[in-house]
Amino acid sequence: MTTQLPNRLQPFYENIAFERDDNTMILNFGPQHPSAHGQMNLILELDGELITKSRPNIGFLHRGVEKMAENMIYNEFLPTTDRIDYINSTSNNYGFALAVETLLGIEAPRRAQAIRLALLELSRICSHLLFLSTHALDVGAMSMMLYPFREREYALDLFEEYCGARLTHNSIRIGGVPLDFTPEWIKQCEAFLDHMPKQIEIYDALLKENRIWRMRLENIGVISRELAMSWGLSGVMLRGSGVAWDIRKERPYELYKEVDFEVPITDVGDCYGRYRLYIEEMWQSIKLIRQALKIYEDSPPELMANAPEYISAPKEQLMTQNYSLMQHFALITQGMRPPKGEVYVATESPKGELGFYIVSDGEPYPRRVKVRGPSFFHCGLLEDLLIGHQVADAVTIIGNANVIFGEIDR
Repeated sequence: MTTQLPNRLQPFYENIAFERDDNTMILNFGPQHPSAHGQMNLILELDGELITKSRPNIGFLHRGVEKMAENMIYNEFLPTTDRIDYINSTSNNYGFALAVETLLGIEAPRRAQAIRLALLELSRICSHLLFLSTHALDVGAMSMMLYPFREREYALDLFEEYCGARLTHNSIRIGGVPLDFTPEWIKQCEAFLDHMPKQIEIYDALLKENRIWRMRLENIGVISRELAMSWGLSGVMLRGSGVAWDIRKERPYELYKEVDFEVPITDVGDCYGRYRLYIEEMWQSIKLIRQALKIYEDSPPELMANAPEYISAPKEQLMTQNYSLMQHFALITQGMRPPKGEVYVATESPKGELGFYIVSDGEPYPRRVKVRGPSFFHCGLLEDLLIGHQVADAVTIIGNANVIFGEIDR
C-alpha cells in the first residue's frame, strides 16, 4: 500500500492530535490570524479559555538572509538588510555597515555620523508609531490606529525625500552615507519635530487613562527581572522589567557618547508599563534628532571615509584621477577585501539588541554572517509568558512584544 502524500485536496494531519483523553484542546493560533503578526504559528493547549501550554512555531518565511550574505559582496548585501526588519530598515543598514567598518578599522566622517544619528532616531519614531497603531488595533482600539499612522506617513515622507524610498531605505553606506541633507529637508524635519509633541499628547490622552485599554494591559504579560534576563530579552522588553540596559548608553557608538538623552525604565513588567516606555522613548528620540541637526550644522562636509582600499573616492576624484577611477572599477566589479578576522557589533534598534557577527577570510565574500535579532528572543519568551493567561490576553501579549518575523525566521 503506498503512503499518501500531502496535497491541497487531502490535508496532512499526522502531527496534530485531534482526539484527547482530557478536557484540553489544541488551538493553532496563526499563521493566518491577523493578530499572529506575520508568519508565526502559535500552538496553544487550552483548558477552557485558559492557556496551559504554548509553543511558538516558526519557519514559514524561509528567506535565508544569512546564507544570502555569504554569497554576496559586502556592498551587495547592504540593501538586503532592509528586509530583516522591514519596519525599521535603517537600523539594519546601520548595524551591518558599522560591523563591516569595525572589521575594516575605519570610521565614518563626523557629518555622516550626524546624519546617521538623525535617521536612526527618525526610524525609531516610525517603528514606535507603527507599534502603537497595530497594538491598539490588536486590543480593539480602532480609532487610535489612525492617528500614529498619520504621523508615520510624515516621517516616511522625510525618508523618501532623503533617499527616495519609504519602506526599504538603504540609506546608509559602508564608510558613511550616500547623500547630504538639503536645507529644505532640515526645514521639513524641524517642522515634523515641532508637530510631534502635540500628537504624542493626543495618543496619551486617548490611551493613558482609557479604562478598557488599562484593563486589557495592566497586570497582563508580567515579565519578572529574572525571566527577562534568562530569556536574553533586550530593548523595551528588558527595560520594562526594571533593567536599565541600553547599548546607546552602556556601550555608546559614534555620536551617542556626545548627546544628552535619558533611557526610560520601569519595574512594573506588564504590557501597560512597556506601552508607557514606547511613549517616553519617542520624546527622547525627538530630543536626539534636534541635537543631531545641531552637530550636523557644525561639521565639515565629508560624507564618506577616506579609505581608497575599501571605499570609492568622491566623484570629483573619479572624474579627474585615473587611479581613483581604476580603484572604483575594481571595488564595484570585485568587491572590497577586508582583512582576515571576526567581529561582533551590537547596536540598539527600536526593538532591542541588533547584532551582526561577521567572519572574514580575506575574500570579497564574507565567510559567515550571523544576525542577532531581538524579536527571536522575544518570540521564544511566549513559551513561558502565555501560561496562565486567557486566549484573549495572548493577542495583547503578542502585540505588546512587537515582534517582526523577518528577524526571526531567517
